[in-house]
Amino acid sequence: METINAGGIRPIGPYSGAKRVGNVIWCSGQTGYDSFAGCLPPDIGDQTRMALKKLGCLLEAAGSSLSKVFKCTVYMTDLGEFDAMNAAYAEVFGDNKPARACVGVASLIKGARIEIDCMAEA
Repeated sequence: METINAGGIRPIGPYSGAKRVGNVIWCSGQTGYDSFAGCLPPDIGDQTRMALKKLGCLLEAAGSSLSKVFKCTVYMTDLGEFDAMNAAYAEVFGDNKPARACVGVASLIKGARIEIDCMAEA
């Protein structure tokens, strides 16, 4: 097992940003919190794009990319924002359409409204 972390994306607890197990990269959930700018974008679309950008950084550090993602789980504090999240998600993934689950949750860390984890080919 190989631990993967990417510059600017630091876990806030005792866990790894990602792990490579065999030919699969398992990425920990990333929120819409902009760890590069130190703020939380107010728009769910921007939070979705930021979470996916951070996942992309982790995948690139592992020698993979968002184009190799085959499964995502999306956690949202307001499923009423699903359409806006879905539009931003589709914008980022384009023709790659990973299998996905979307789950409504009561709250997320640092006031984020979305968290996304994924699995990708190494």
